[in-house]
Amino acid sequence: MTDMWRKLIWNYSLREARCLELPVQDSGAVLSVSGGRILQILYKKFMSEQTSRLSELADPSIVYVTDLVSCHHKYHLRKLYPELSIGFEPSAIMGNLIHAGIESIIMEYGFKPEFQLEKHVELNGRVYVLKGRVDAFHPETREVLEIKSVKSFQGEPYEHHVQQLNIYLNLLDSPTGYLLYISHDKMFEYTVRPIRLDVEGELASLLRDEKHPRYAWECRYCPFRKICPYRGAEGGSES
Repeated sequence: MTDMWRKLIWNYSLREARCLELPVQDSGAVLSVSGGRILQILYKKFMSEQTSRLSELADPSIVYVTDLVSCHHKYHLRKLYPELSIGFEPSAIMGNLIHAGIESIIMEYGFKPEFQLEKHVELNGRVYVLKGRVDAFHPETREVLEIKSVKSFQGEPYEHHVQQLNIYLNLLDSPTGYLLYISHDKMFEYTVRPIRLDVEGELASLLRDEKHPRYAWECRYCPFRKICPYRGAEGGSES
C-alpha cells in the first residue's frame, strides 16, 4: 500500500450515495466502481418519458403503428398491464442515443426528426387513433427515414421493419422511404417504395387478436411473456 495513493471517490447507486476509499495506482486516475451522476440523469430522463405515457398505453382507443406489425396479443396485454412495458435497458438507451445523433445531423438537410403522425379510423362503430412516430420526415420531398440499431445483421431487411415503414409511407402519402441499419461493425441502407395497404383491415385483425406471436423470437423479448397464454419456445433471434 505504500506505493499507492488512497483517494476518496463517490460511489453512486440509484438509491443512495456514499463515499468509498479505494487504492488507486500512481497514475492520477480515479476509478468509480458503480453507476453515478450520469446514470441517474439518464434514468430520470428515460423513465419520465415512459411513465408520462402510461395513460395512453392503457387507452383501448389508441393503437400504435408498431402494434400492427408485431404480436397482436401484446397489444391486448399492454392495455391491461401498461406498467410492464416500462424498462431501463442499456440496449434501448443505446438505440435512443444512436437515433438522437443521426437525427441531429440530418436536420441540416431538411429532415424533421421524431415526426408525429396519427390517423382516425372508424371500425365497428368506434373510432380508433392510429399513432406513429417517424424517425425523420422531409416535408418537401416527403421522404421517410427509419433508423434501426441492431446487434447483428442478417443480410437483408427484417420483414416487420419493412412493414412498419410501408405503413408510414401510406399514412404520409410518401413516395420513398429509407431503412438505415446500424450495428457495431456495419451500416446498411435500403430504399423502400410504398405498397398499398388496407390499414382498416390490419387494425381489425389486431383487435381480433389473430396473430400471437407473429414471429418466433418475439416471446423472448416480450415484457408480458410471464403472463401470456400464447408464450412460445422463445426460439430464434431478431438481431
